[in-house]
Amino acid sequence: MSTQMIIRVDDEIKSKFAKIAKAEGKSVSVVIRELIEDYIQERDIETYIDDLWARVGKKLKSNGVTAGTIQKAIREARTAKK
Repeated sequence: MSTQMIIRVDDEIKSKFAKIAKAEGKSVSVVIRELIEDYIQERDIETYIDDLWARVGKKLKSNGVTAGTIQKAIREARTAKK
């Protein structure tokens, strides 16, 4: 369920913002939602870490690395430490 958020801005800023949004074919509400979502995504560490793991996993997969390969490397590293 969505909810309303009330913000206060100068009339000039509101007018310019509305014109730019309209030029992009978007409503002010849509642009504000996009900005808020981007803001959260850029600053939310959990999202950043999830994205990082996804990129690492994709890179490993593209290089042919499997779960078995990783387990083997871990076993070898642990054996080498002893």
